[in-house]
Amino acid sequence: MSLFGPESTFARRARQLDADDALASFRDEFVFPQHDGKPCAYFAGNSLGLMPKAARAALDEVLAEWGQLGVEGHMQARIPWYRYHEDLAPMLAELVGAGPHEVVAMNSLTVNLHLMLASFYRPQGKRRKIMLLPAEFPSDRYAAESHVRWHGLDRDECIVELPIDDSLRVSTEAILDAIESLGEELALVHMSAVHYLSGQLLDIEAITRAAHRVGAIAGWDLAHAIGNVPLRLHDWNADYAVWCSYKYLNSSPGGVGGAFVHERHARNPALLRLAGWWGNDPATRFTMPQWFEPVPSADSWQLSNAPVLALAVHRVALDQFHRAGIERLREKSIRLTGFVEEVLDALAAAYPALGIEIVTPRSPQERGAQLSVRFADGRAVQQYLLAGGVVTDWREPNIVRIAPAPLYTSYADVLRLACAVEAFAERFIGEPSTYEQQR
Repeated sequence: MSLFGPESTFARRARQLDADDALASFRDEFVFPQHDGKPCAYFAGNSLGLMPKAARAALDEVLAEWGQLGVEGHMQARIPWYRYHEDLAPMLAELVGAGPHEVVAMNSLTVNLHLMLASFYRPQGKRRKIMLLPAEFPSDRYAAESHVRWHGLDRDECIVELPIDDSLRVSTEAILDAIESLGEELALVHMSAVHYLSGQLLDIEAITRAAHRVGAIAGWDLAHAIGNVPLRLHDWNADYAVWCSYKYLNSSPGGVGGAFVHERHARNPALLRLAGWWGNDPATRFTMPQWFEPVPSADSWQLSNAPVLALAVHRVALDQFHRAGIERLREKSIRLTGFVEEVLDALAAAYPALGIEIVTPRSPQERGAQLSVRFADGRAVQQYLLAGGVVTDWREPNIVRIAPAPLYTSYADVLRLACAVEAFAERFIGEPSTYEQQR
């Protein structure tokens, strides 16, 4: 008998939770991939968010203006292209807890990371070390390595990666102790606010405070945090942050990224920036001044004029977050991940041979909208789910990531995930390799 049949406790709870969901209507604003004539259950928004239906009209508008106006669209489009990025700043500021002058939509995440490291990694004397999380995302490590080498320093000496065990997690206490231990050797603490592999949410405020206490800079990669968890970067005194927009922000594959620079830095014209003409003060930009005059905001890290087509989709997606509100999304996210956790625990008890282990911290305060899960044969489980229209993703060496994004995931989707894992267990338990042979 199924644990998740129509009259099961889980099924009744899913129906009630969906009926009570104040954000349920947002689901209708998205385009879902189809499987056998019905929408997939989509749990991969931590990798690529779904397409907002309004994105097509937004793109069509800009394309029509390009065709009708040509270069005059910079000033005469309904939203003039010249200042297109400026209107997005207040909505981004809401999501990261900052002032509009402290945020900017530009470039891609790793480009922005390099721009921030050029400004904020300034090794001097023995203060030259960069602290990273264990098993950090490759771009963060590669960027740190390249800037260490750019300064003529030794990678193995200057990059400190915290130790990690099989849990894939690192405690706040361990991070704070490591910062204190490095002390005046530490130039920069750069970490992902939510770890891409474990799903762990770090204590940004405490880590930033500890970095500043020893005289170091604190910077953050928000790729898995923005649009996922509430942030207060200004109040937490973070020095900088960077992010992409194609995950939880649903702003198209490779969509435009963004950056936060605390106002104490953004308003400092003496702070080195890798300059481009679009970061110049707009009051003098078109007088073509000989030397760079940075606008006193995060905009001064811009290099070139805004990618308007990408920003058109970004505007649509950010408007959805503005209407939903990050606090309401966080409340639903906690309920959703809690429900996923419950069904996985039920499956683990009923089918021990599945080898289910939730890697992500159990406490909602230490995670966002992602549960990273080990199975005895996780790759086979992930592929079986995909073949049945339940989309998760796989990360080496052995993690299935399940991300119920609250803007469009329903509790019925979670039940569908549970039923699919149960069906896998019923069919292949004890010999999971059978599925791989039949694919």
